[in-house]
Amino acid sequence: MSSAETGVGEALPRSPAAAGADHGARRLAWVTVGVPTLGTAAAVVFAVRYGFTWTDGLLLAVMYALTSLGVEGGFHRFFSHRSFAAGPVVTTLWGIAGSMAAQGPVVFWVAIHRQHHAFTDRDGDPHSPRALGPGLTGRLRGFWHGHVGWLFTVQRQDWARRAPDMVRDRLVMRLNQYYFGWVLAGLALPALAGWALSGGTARGAAGGLLWGGLARIFLLDHVTWAVNSIGHTVGSRPYRTRDTSRNVAPLAAISVGGSWHNNHHARPSLAHNRHNLLQIDPTGAVIRALDALGLVHNARYPDRAGPRHAVPGASPRTPDLEDPKEGS
Repeated sequence: MSSAETGVGEALPRSPAAAGADHGARRLAWVTVGVPTLGTAAAVVFAVRYGFTWTDGLLLAVMYALTSLGVEGGFHRFFSHRSFAAGPVVTTLWGIAGSMAAQGPVVFWVAIHRQHHAFTDRDGDPHSPRALGPGLTGRLRGFWHGHVGWLFTVQRQDWARRAPDMVRDRLVMRLNQYYFGWVLAGLALPALAGWALSGGTARGAAGGLLWGGLARIFLLDHVTWAVNSIGHTVGSRPYRTRDTSRNVAPLAAISVGGSWHNNHHARPSLAHNRHNLLQIDPTGAVIRALDALGLVHNARYPDRAGPRHAVPGASPRTPDLEDPKEGS
C-alpha cells in the first residue's frame, strides 16, 4: 500500500506550493469519484428493470446515516478537531464508520481538513471555491475545484506532519492501515443484509450493494463536498470569520449538522454545531447522547466550551474565532 493511499509518507517538502502533484492520491481520486458514480448509474438502471424495494430504501437510509455520522462525528469532530474524547472501542467504531464512507483513510482526511482550517480561502487551502479566473467562467471553475476538482490536484506532501497525534496513536494507525478493508466491508454489509432481508435472493443482495453501498457513497460524497463548495459560496454568516464560510440550512439534515459551516469555522473545537434552537445538528445530538451514556467524555459544547473541557493529549486545536459582535 502506497504512502498516498495510507496517508503517511516520507518527509516531503513542507510547503504545499513547493510540492509536486501526488500521483497516488490522483489515482485514488479517480476510483473514489468514478466507481460510486458508475455504481449509482447502475443502481438507477437496476431499479428501472427490477424496481426499487423497501429493502433498497432501508439499506440506503441506514448505511447513509451510519457513514455520514462516521464522517461528520468521527473523522471531522473527533479525529480532526478532538472536540470530545473516547475509549478504544468507541474510537474504533467511529473510525470504521468514517472509513466505510470511502472518502480516504483517516490520516489523509484529518490532514486535509486541518490544512483547510490553517489556510482557509487562501493559498494552501486544498478545496477553497475561490474564483479561478475572471468572470462567470472563473467562478464556476473555482466552484468545481472546491467541490470535487481538488481531489485530482492534491499536492504531494507528508500528511503525517499535519496529523502527528494520529500517527502516534497505534489504534488510529491500525484503522488507517486497513482502510480498503473497511471500504469493502461498507459494500459487503448492505449486500449481505439485502440478501437476508429478501429471503436469500440475488436480487436483494444486488439491490443492497448498489443502493446501500455504491449509491450511498455517491450521495454522501456530494453532500460532504457541498459543504466545501456551497458552504463557502452561498448562505448566512452570523459570525464574521476571516474566511467565506457560510451556514447552509437546507443541507443541515442530510449533512447531519455539517452544513452549519460558519458556526464551525467560528468555533471549530466544539462537538456541537447547533448554536440556536432552530438549527438541526444530528451529529451533535448523537454525541450528547453518547456523553450522557458515558461512552464519550470531555466534550466541548457551545454552552460550556471553556479551557477546563480541553481534551488531554490533543494536538493544538484551531482557536475559536470571532463572535457575531466582533469584526475580523
